[in-house]
Amino acid sequence: MSPQAQGHLAMLVFSALVAGSFSLGSLIANQIAPEAITAARFLIASVVIGVAALLTTGLSRSAAQAPWRYLVLGGLFASYFVLMFHGLKTAPPVSAAAVFTLTPVMSAVAGWVLLRQVTTPRMAFALSVGAVGALWVIFRADWRAFMAFEIGGGEIIYFWGCLAHAIYTPMVRKLNRGEPAVVFTFGTLVAGCVLLTLYGWAEIRATNWANLPLIVWVGLLYVSIFATAASFVLVQFATLRLPSAKVMAYTYLTPSWVILWEVALGQKPPGLLVFVGAILTVVALVLLLKVEGQPRASSKPVPE
Repeated sequence: MSPQAQGHLAMLVFSALVAGSFSLGSLIANQIAPEAITAARFLIASVVIGVAALLTTGLSRSAAQAPWRYLVLGGLFASYFVLMFHGLKTAPPVSAAAVFTLTPVMSAVAGWVLLRQVTTPRMAFALSVGAVGALWVIFRADWRAFMAFEIGGGEIIYFWGCLAHAIYTPMVRKLNRGEPAVVFTFGTLVAGCVLLTLYGWAEIRATNWANLPLIVWVGLLYVSIFATAASFVLVQFATLRLPSAKVMAYTYLTPSWVILWEVALGQKPPGLLVFVGAILTVVALVLLLKVEGQPRASSKPVPE
């Protein structure tokens, strides 16, 4: 399997894992402070990834050079998760997923600013098809639901979180100095945990950890191990092999995965028309898989 194909496979798994955080996140968003749960998930994820790093590549001293890099990346991703939970307090999961579809476009802009990565016409077309398909799924093929969509405070808060997520993706490539993805992820998680502990210490202390509902612990363990630790590795692994716009294009699959999560949690399955949107997102990914020439505007050629 080529490095590019490995990157695409990693992001396919990522999109399935991160979708679960929408369904579970909406269930626990109002039961624990966002700063507290995000600090806890970073701590748990740091332990998981730290053990994984020790058992695989090891933690070399060279990886600790320029620790400010991890503070930048940890700060960006911690901001995304905190703002996501703040947004989900008032924004329905469907509305939040709609905002999330803006991330690939923002990531393409950030990739050009930071790395001079060029979004080719074919990539732009594929991103557009993916956006249409994702929105079709989110609003369940109901035009009236789309027209009734209202931007509230929760959606605006989550938008700023998505912007941090979009900047994070190209920043990984810019700041990585050859460290393996699992090692770089460990540094990012530790830095994010430190920043979150300092920022949310009051909320962490005020949380009655011993009496939290079971669903909160289930959600915490899921978002810590799968939606944080595994997703961190997958995104960093893919970002070192694909342009930022292509990496974030997999977020278009998230609404389809969310529907499967909702059905698994007992919700009513959508109508057949909704699957037209899912097919469009797959078409968009097939277009992105097609190989084309390297962009000339980047000092570092970015594989397609």
